Amino acid sequence: MTDYRVVLAALDAGTLAPQDFDHRAHIAVAFEALREDDFFTASKRIADGLKRLTVAAGVPEKFHATITQAYMSAIAEAMHAAPAEDAEAFLTQNTDLLKGTFLKERYSANCLSSDLARKVALLPDRVGRAA
Repeated sequence: MTDYRVVLAALDAGTLAPQDFDHRAHIAVAFEALREDDFFTASKRIADGLKRLTVAAGVPEKFHATITQAYMSAIAEAMHAAPAEDAEAFLTQNTDLLKGTFLKERYSANCLSSDLARKVALLPDRVGRAA
């Protein structure tokens, strides 16, 4: 079992290997940051860590403000709706966040592929999205 607090510390320090940071780890690390800090501090912490990670991987253009903020908001909301003891329990309780459909339900492909969405945390643009 992965200790995602250690992964978060590596993300903070800029020592995390990009190839070791999959989508599941993204969600779990965001959970840990939100457990440690208020929403805005945790969001900045994760965004800063992801920016360092993309720079280290040689692909700074891969940082995506809209996706980062959408997931931070969804994770924080899920944490309040059904508290979890740890990241593994959170992941088990919130499999919808691990599926690729999460963003597609809320954002159009045009929105997510825009340069603006990479730089600015845009609000969902799908009408009638799931509440």
